[in-house]
Amino acid sequence: MWTVIYIAPTQNIAERYQHALAEEGILVQLRAVGSYQLPNNISTEILVPESEAEEAHEILTCIIGS
Repeated sequence: MWTVIYIAPTQNIAERYQHALAEEGILVQLRAVGSYQLPNNISTEILVPESEAEEAHEILTCIIGS
C-alpha cells in the first residue's frame, strides 16, 4: 500500500524530492492534487510504500531542513 508522506506546493518541488528519495533507494510515486489549469503550480502528493514511509519521511525532513 502506498502512503502519502508529503504534499509539495508545486510539481517541480515534488519532482526534486522524488529524485532525492530515489537516490536513497526509496520507491516514489507522485500524484497531482487539485486543478489541472496550471500543471506546474498544483500541489503534488509524494507517496512511498508503507514499509518505507518512516525512512522516507526522515530523509525528506533532512532535505527540507537543509
